[in-house]
Amino acid sequence: MVQKKKIILLSGPTASGKSKLAIKLAQHYKGEIVNADSMQIYKEISILTSRPSLNDTEIIKHHLYGFHSVKKKFSTGLWLNLVIEKIEEIWNKNLTPIIVGGTGLYFKALTEGLVKIPNIPDEIIKDTRKLHKKLGQKLFFTKLIELDPLAKKFVLPNDAQRSMRVYDVKKFTNSSLFQLIKKTKSKFNKDLFIKLFISPSKEFLHEKISKRTEEMFRDGAVNEVKSFFKMRVYRELSSNKIIGIQEIKSYLQEKRSLKETKQIINQKTRQYAKRQFTWSRGHMKSWNKIYSSNMNDLYKKALNTIS
Repeated sequence: MVQKKKIILLSGPTASGKSKLAIKLAQHYKGEIVNADSMQIYKEISILTSRPSLNDTEIIKHHLYGFHSVKKKFSTGLWLNLVIEKIEEIWNKNLTPIIVGGTGLYFKALTEGLVKIPNIPDEIIKDTRKLHKKLGQKLFFTKLIELDPLAKKFVLPNDAQRSMRVYDVKKFTNSSLFQLIKKTKSKFNKDLFIKLFISPSKEFLHEKISKRTEEMFRDGAVNEVKSFFKMRVYRELSSNKIIGIQEIKSYLQEKRSLKETKQIINQKTRQYAKRQFTWSRGHMKSWNKIYSSNMNDLYKKALNTIS
């Protein structure tokens, strides 16, 4: 029997149990899992990014994990093209694609389309960054709203990167990025998407993050970082932003103890989870929020939401 087409989207903060839940859902719905985490794409870094284990990938087919070099650039646009191909490929096998990850921008691109922004001249970008540095985010955001009143509809006051990007676009094109977004559409009908966001309590998440950090060190995170620096990756590339790389580098240089290193990694991971929650409040209002500290209960809640 040909099953009805659907695309299950599963997001949530780091360490919230997305990967385990995805496997259970894939088993139930005869699905395959596709990565939507910008750091799990790298082939050379598996421990620090908590990539699914070999055992996981033997249970259920996983796509777009560990396929890209840390020495090369990657973008949301490249991911979107690849994920569209994978969804069609999985549908052609009469299976259900389950898109899993914590990168909010990837999900936004998939469900709403990717805005086609013209190449902004370097001079404008440089001027914007200079102005931002001079004013600070609070005053810069006020200036942005004066220049582009529509920006307040989709830019959070504390989002420095997006504020500067929107300012660049308005300066160069004299159009609001909001107007460009309105003209953008997803390749897929919105009714095909079933959106789940795991929303755990702060206490539960902090405990999971600490536990996972300990596991990373047991599994060989230090050696992974040693190998990373042997590759001489350009500092500007996104792979350098993987939490743990710079922190473990300082530990290897004997600038801090192992205990301090773990504490800083925990702290940065908690901060990252907080940013993921903030993104979800601003950009995932239509998503179904589910949570349980027990995986079986969480699975049941997911099934109830999907069916």
